[in-house]
Amino acid sequence: MFSKLFTRIANQVAIAAGKPIAFILCCIIIVVWAVSGPLFGFSDTWQLIINTGTTIVTFLMVFLIQNTQNRDSIAIQAKLDELVRVTKAKNAFIGIEHLTEEEVEKFRRQCEAAARKSDRELAEQAVKQTQQRPSSRTSKAKART
Repeated sequence: MFSKLFTRIANQVAIAAGKPIAFILCCIIIVVWAVSGPLFGFSDTWQLIINTGTTIVTFLMVFLIQNTQNRDSIAIQAKLDELVRVTKAKNAFIGIEHLTEEEVEKFRRQCEAAARKSDRELAEQAVKQTQQRPSSRTSKAKART
């Protein structure tokens, strides 16, 4: 139950923090704080207020944003895994996000090599097809005679 509540709150805060009005509100707070400096004699307390406020907000937002990104990443990975599972792709790719960096890099190199091989094969097929087709000028000339 706590997990669902936290997820709901984290989502709402992340959505709200990403809106232009949130940025504008933060700018207004900074301007009001700066303008109030002379009123408070640019005291240590005046400086401490903005420093403490921004530190607390930043500290909390880091955790909320990380939580939101983790869930998004897991959801995207699950969707990709399902696409791999239902297509002709290799099922060995499912779950590779749990491997070490070196193991994932090995998979990436294999994919790049397979893509280069596929590109070469497609290029060779295109060349063969063009060589097999008579040119349109030759065909037209033969048709006239």
